[in-house]
Amino acid sequence: MPIMEPYRIKVVEPIPITTPEQRRRAMERAGYNQFNLSADEVTIDLLTDSGTNAVSAAQLAAGIDGDETYAGSRSWHRFRQAVGDLMNYEHILPAHQGRAAERILFTALLKPGQMSVSNTHFDTTRANVALLGCEPRDLPCREAADLDSPAPFKGNIDLDALREVLSGPERERVGLVLMTVTNNGGGGQPVSMANLIATRELCRQFGVPLFLDAARFAENAWLVTQREEGYRDHTPRQVAQAMFALADGCVASLKKDGIAHIGAVLAFNDDRLADICQLHVIASEGFLTYGGMTGRDLDMLAQGLAEVTDPLYLRARASMTEYLAEVVDAAGVTIVRPPGIHALYLNAGRLLPHLRPDQFPGHGLACELYLQGGIRCAELGSLYLAEIDDDGTVRNSPPHELVRLAVPRRVYTQTHLEYVGEVLAKIAKHPERVPGYRLTKNPQVLRPFHCRLEPITS
Repeated sequence: MPIMEPYRIKVVEPIPITTPEQRRRAMERAGYNQFNLSADEVTIDLLTDSGTNAVSAAQLAAGIDGDETYAGSRSWHRFRQAVGDLMNYEHILPAHQGRAAERILFTALLKPGQMSVSNTHFDTTRANVALLGCEPRDLPCREAADLDSPAPFKGNIDLDALREVLSGPERERVGLVLMTVTNNGGGGQPVSMANLIATRELCRQFGVPLFLDAARFAENAWLVTQREEGYRDHTPRQVAQAMFALADGCVASLKKDGIAHIGAVLAFNDDRLADICQLHVIASEGFLTYGGMTGRDLDMLAQGLAEVTDPLYLRARASMTEYLAEVVDAAGVTIVRPPGIHALYLNAGRLLPHLRPDQFPGHGLACELYLQGGIRCAELGSLYLAEIDDDGTVRNSPPHELVRLAVPRRVYTQTHLEYVGEVLAKIAKHPERVPGYRLTKNPQVLRPFHCRLEPITS
């Protein structure tokens, strides 16, 4: 039984209830790509936790007071104060969303041929690095390879591998180290303070800037207070502030732990870097005091950044994901252990051993969840991570075929999660019936967002 949410519902929205035939036709039209589905074709939407949150009454009230002045609005000053109190960086640059802030940071820090080293780059982060002619290199910790391990901080970077890169012949190619907290591409797993401190020391030793991809900073901070000795008497906000203090700066999509629908921030202390990034903000996002957002957005984000570190809120959110893990386990489907907070990662490869990586078992399970129950989610397996030639040959498949069930903040109830479990249990009774898929359109960059597929019927 999950812990009671520390809020009550004031406004509700109907959700679509569709028939199997409607879902079949929708998937055919969408080319079996769930990104191509319309919202009115989806019953439970677990595609992402980004920008899909329910805002609070206090956030709506703050938005009403939004100041739409182009330069130097009251909303900007409130936003800057909220970010500064949390992150304590000198330069705070708003952007309309995380990938825009990433692009600005990487353009300023990376030169063609250099690399960004990370515990794990997420897909758009990886694309922003690659589009600059640079290499995104992932160094996940060894514990991350064992999906069933109870290791508490499987989002950590491999410190030995990082030292080898920074002290070896490729040192001059390293433009920055980027720590993703929590590690979304690595199963939603947290990064420990001990690992961050050790990473900070390596970066200082070798003169490499350390940045956080802090989209889910509060959730990482909560898991530190629950799992890491020496921090159990800290508040999540205190841990978050300590995390930011270890880095030279951060980039953060605030569509996650800003509990809002749009917005991001790029923050750091380097004056020279500020000169470059400010030019890019003005050229592509808007003036420095709104960065592509309305005053309403800025005020709602300022309030969301205060609410997100509330221990009662984080305790209830973590409890909801833990409950979903219990429901999924009861359905006979294994997940990446231990569960994180923003999402569960289903082990599709284990559930569907009859499908090879080139038949995309993760995508097969994701499609089946929609076809059987109208549940939309995201594949994180060979379709997302492998190198795939134009003829469909799959190279360098990832070690695991996963499906991410991302849980929006303050949106779904216990009954919705139980429904997800019922649909999974139905699939798990006859997993051999789930077909594989082949690509009919194979973009080489950001493939999952606009590829098309068809089921393999033979």
